[in-house]
Amino acid sequence: MFVGHALLAFALVAAVAARLGHGNRRALTLGVVAGAFAAVPDVDMAYALVGLAEAAGSGPLSLAGSFWASSTLVHRAVTHSFVVAVPAAVAASLWVRTGPERYAAVPLLAGVVAVTTTVSGPLGGAVTALFAVAVLAVASVVRRRTSLSPIGTLAVALAGLLSHPPGDVLTGEPPAFFYPFDVTLLAERVALSPDPTLHLLGTFAVELAVVWLGVLVALRLAGVRATVAPRATLGAGYAASVLVVPAPTLDLSYPFVFSVLAVGTVALLPAIRTERVGAGRGGIRVGGRGLATRLPTPNVAVAFRQPEATTALLTALSTVTLAWAGYAVAYLLL
Repeated sequence: MFVGHALLAFALVAAVAARLGHGNRRALTLGVVAGAFAAVPDVDMAYALVGLAEAAGSGPLSLAGSFWASSTLVHRAVTHSFVVAVPAAVAASLWVRTGPERYAAVPLLAGVVAVTTTVSGPLGGAVTALFAVAVLAVASVVRRRTSLSPIGTLAVALAGLLSHPPGDVLTGEPPAFFYPFDVTLLAERVALSPDPTLHLLGTFAVELAVVWLGVLVALRLAGVRATVAPRATLGAGYAASVLVVPAPTLDLSYPFVFSVLAVGTVALLPAIRTERVGAGRGGIRVGGRGLATRLPTPNVAVAFRQPEATTALLTALSTVTLAWAGYAVAYLLL
């Protein structure tokens, strides 16, 4: 759900900013920053690497199981709290300032770490410290690469951090929305269906919808038009995998998720060609029928030829969508 969190915040903030009269470029910038902050709460997954280390040498399913089992010790607690999001956003707004007052962000976040350590012990404190570093890292990029004011940063950081927890109500244990207070908003995840496989397929559909929303908002604001290549229809053939891929559930989602994403990756590969470009005016060139957009890079460009970059992206996404739909229909018919 990491990508979904970022794209949802991006789409919502960028669309609202454009609606409020900000220029498209400004709206895109605000959306990107919101997406970056929305991704920060999942830094608590870093502890799951301990599970991977302990299960080294095991099979793929054992590795995945150990990864998620370790993550549950700290995942969706302090970093997913609406309460903690407020001082974190304030710290981000302080950090983008130019005067000495920016360093007030450090004791503010240190206080959050101290409270978490008291409530949840050293592990909770360590995860919170990592969260604090991530917040300041994003704020540092905002300070160097954008013209956002402290107030603007506060608003966008809040939008990103607060949009993240509700996106986790369909998978796993619900977030601790009001940590460190003993207030339970949801005791268990929201079920889309009593059938665990249909629930997983529905959750995947929600994720796909969010990705589509983010991509379409980005294309709209960037003024880019694209089509879907006919090869996307091959994704429907993934329906046959229902005979070999185990019925996916939240506890056994990896074979389905990884294989269906691989189908989209295969659809994307024919469109990509990497080439060298001259120094000084290098960049990422998205070309095709007169469309060209340059982003600052030193010497290397990724050139998309027949179809162009945006068409390739939409084709891959359409392929995954059709693969999901094909599998869902086949599962219902069997």
